[in-house]
Amino acid sequence: FVIFLIPCFAIGTDVAFSCQNADDFVGASSLGDIVIGGLFAVHSEMLHPEEEPIKPIIQNCAGFEIQVFLQTLAMIHAIETINNSTLLSGVTLGYEIYDTCAEVTKAMASALRFLSKFNSSDDAVEFKCNYSDYIPRVKAVTGASYSEVSMAVSRLLALQLIPQVSPASSAEILSDKIRFPSFFRTIPSDFHQTRAMTHLICESGWNWIGVIVTDDDNGRFALESFGVQAMVNNVCIAFKEMLPAYLSDSTFHTKVDQAIEKIVKETRVNVIVVFMRQFHVLKLFKKAVERNVNKIWIASDNWSAAVKISTIPNIRQLGTVVGFGFKSGDISSFQEFLRNLHEKPTENNKFLREYIMLSSVCAHLEYHDFQTCIANKSQDDLLENDGSKPQFWRDDFLNANVEPGFIHSTILAVYAIAHAIKRQCKDRDCKDPSAFTPWELLEELKKVIVIDDGKEVKFDSNGDMSTSYDVLLWKEIDGHMEITTMAEYNAEKGGFIFEDEEKKKDFLALKKVQSTCSQHCRPGQVKKVTESPHTCCYECIYCPENHYSNQTDMDYCYQCNNRTYWAPINSTTCYRKTIYFLAWTDWFAIFLLLLSAFGVVLVLSICVIFTKNLDTPVVKASGGLTVCYIILFSHFLIFLSTVFFIDVPTEFKCKTRQALFGISFTLCISCILVKSLKILLAFSFDPKLQNFLKCMYKPIPTVATCTGIQVIICTFWLIFRTPFVNQNFSIPRAIILECNEGSIVAFGIMLGYIAALAFICFICAFKGRKLPENYNEAKFITFGMLIYFIAWIVFIPVYATTFGKYLPAVEIIVVLISNYGILCCTFLPKCYIIIYKQETNTKSAFLKMVYNYSSKSAGSVAVSTVSLDSKSSSLQATITGLCKTENDSVNGNCHFQVPGQPLIKGKVLPKSTARTMVRKRVSSI
Repeated sequence: FVIFLIPCFAIGTDVAFSCQNADDFVGASSLGDIVIGGLFAVHSEMLHPEEEPIKPIIQNCAGFEIQVFLQTLAMIHAIETINNSTLLSGVTLGYEIYDTCAEVTKAMASALRFLSKFNSSDDAVEFKCNYSDYIPRVKAVTGASYSEVSMAVSRLLALQLIPQVSPASSAEILSDKIRFPSFFRTIPSDFHQTRAMTHLICESGWNWIGVIVTDDDNGRFALESFGVQAMVNNVCIAFKEMLPAYLSDSTFHTKVDQAIEKIVKETRVNVIVVFMRQFHVLKLFKKAVERNVNKIWIASDNWSAAVKISTIPNIRQLGTVVGFGFKSGDISSFQEFLRNLHEKPTENNKFLREYIMLSSVCAHLEYHDFQTCIANKSQDDLLENDGSKPQFWRDDFLNANVEPGFIHSTILAVYAIAHAIKRQCKDRDCKDPSAFTPWELLEELKKVIVIDDGKEVKFDSNGDMSTSYDVLLWKEIDGHMEITTMAEYNAEKGGFIFEDEEKKKDFLALKKVQSTCSQHCRPGQVKKVTESPHTCCYECIYCPENHYSNQTDMDYCYQCNNRTYWAPINSTTCYRKTIYFLAWTDWFAIFLLLLSAFGVVLVLSICVIFTKNLDTPVVKASGGLTVCYIILFSHFLIFLSTVFFIDVPTEFKCKTRQALFGISFTLCISCILVKSLKILLAFSFDPKLQNFLKCMYKPIPTVATCTGIQVIICTFWLIFRTPFVNQNFSIPRAIILECNEGSIVAFGIMLGYIAALAFICFICAFKGRKLPENYNEAKFITFGMLIYFIAWIVFIPVYATTFGKYLPAVEIIVVLISNYGILCCTFLPKCYIIIYKQETNTKSAFLKMVYNYSSKSAGSVAVSTVSLDSKSSSLQATITGLCKTENDSVNGNCHFQVPGQPLIKGKVLPKSTARTMVRKRVSSI
């Protein structure tokens, strides 16, 4: 038996063993009451015969994998520890471990033996419609190493619902309990790993990366999962390279060269994500070292902690390797197990015997060369070792190659199965292999809770254990590449946890490397997608006016609130618009207020002057003190109304200012209109006009009616289309607070009504403009109305084309001009006479002036009858005749005409008589 095994083994480092019967197929085994199967890719490839035809023979394997060999030892250690404990109360566990050689075909052959009936002499698998009572060779399976293998094996084991717990297969699809109902794993799925990778990439500011995967189910599913996560996080994949899944593929080296060429060509890609098996990465990195490729390599959990890769000569030239490894626990007992491994028997462990022989053959080499020798030693070299060379054991080699994450997850898988067996054996005699079936154990496995480093862990509804990841950084320490733990990634919360600031600095150092298709767009800029199909390739353009961006690489600019905020081009924030209004502190407002204040003082001064000279002819001729007071009061209100045009507009100010101005100005014009009618009535020589003016001249009703109409206009205006405070946004960076008149039509009607009254005043006053010089009120009224018309005619186009905070100032100016014009023309000439020409402000002087005026006027005017109303002093006379020729005037006679009758020729009125009559009429005014 021994003689057969050694030659069989010697054929197999390039050739692990030749399978002559079913027992030769087992890599390591141990008897027990309950047997657990194991599937591990202890060799990296299965040899394929070149001769034809190809026969259905299980081929030999090559490429000894130290890391996977250590996982088989971890399974054996866990089972031995459980058997030596009280966990199963006297029930012992056995194991059968098979080598899949990283091939689905080889793994299926092993799984087929697992399905064979217990104690069957020929390892036959019975076909049944119902396997509920079927007792297979094993109760559960640990493995496989690769997802592609696990997918195939799980479908086969699902036939009898044999529980399969993998410590390494991470493909996201294996979480599908419809397709893989009996599959469990003690690691997170690739969904969490790819999300962690994209999180790392985004945190580091990278968005233009390359991806290299193996061309198998595991690689394709990983690429798909990563692609989804990358797209969600705006990370673009510049290129995707797929290497053949099997090293025996004739195109493998060509594909590796193409991948390296692609990496070298894409100079902007400085980050490469690698989802591959360890032996694939080993080949790739050796080629990359030759080409002096220097990048950041993001490692998947499969190779992130691979010592045999980290010890490649000149590995530091490749750049930085950062990866994700399964969270490790306390494996000190396993390390102790390895230190005593040379004392263990090797009869039932072909893997251990092979390792010992390889160690003996490669004993003369240095560490890395020793490792390479074990993985690649040829068949001829092993055949030379016929036992003449002494066995060689390196105590440090196995411990140095331990990948804690895989070891921990393997031990955890065995303990999960053991706890499920314990629950199943509560009320059964489990020394009898037929005490329970695999599908019953499957139900218990779903409920298992395992204590791991003091924490309870269990399988979720997808059969996954959501443990954390260690973020691993390959760091050169004392000239050697060490695999250090930089941080922890919480798979559930999706965040990085750093133990100390030093490790956080290592993480921040990664950000110094740029891997982007385009330069980052700064705040104030936005990405503009170019013709490239990738969203990460873009141009940076400035945010337009009233838009901003406050982060790097924004896809669009935020728009400011146009009503209250603004932003310049290339802005990172919005600014509150400046609020403008004609403030009290504005120099122009102060100037206008001073003018208004001076006007008020002027009104009060005139009022005092007229009050002190109440009985003088000038004051009496002005219509009396009452009329003067009303006019002066209206002027005071007009000056006062300008105050409401200044400072922050309010509803009250907006409603008050126009109404106060309109009614006050109307009152002023109404009083002046009465005075104009009085003058026209005194000096009109048209009989028809005389009769009309006699009917119209009613001072109090006239003033009340004219003012009342304006009050009605303003009331309707305030009720139906009231002015309101408006925010004017016509200036881009400012808000102008102003009063909106509510209705331009109503505003126009108010001003138009005042203009109509002013025009009537102007016509009436114009007809009486030739009064005596010291008493020419009609002339000054005419001039005052002209100032009013000019001011408001100019105001209309200026007001319509002006905007901004000085718009109220335009109206204040026109109000002041028109008010000053009328006030000065109406009262200042009289004040001048009262103050500076007091000699003319006497009754005698006034009569003399009238006499002189009447002497000039009698030569051209004939008077028929004069009658005066002594109570009202109103003129009730009519001028009925005009001289027909200049000779009539010279001769001292004029024809006399009775009102309403034809001219009576030959009847004349002496000039002296006409002069006397004119004097009396003028004096009565």
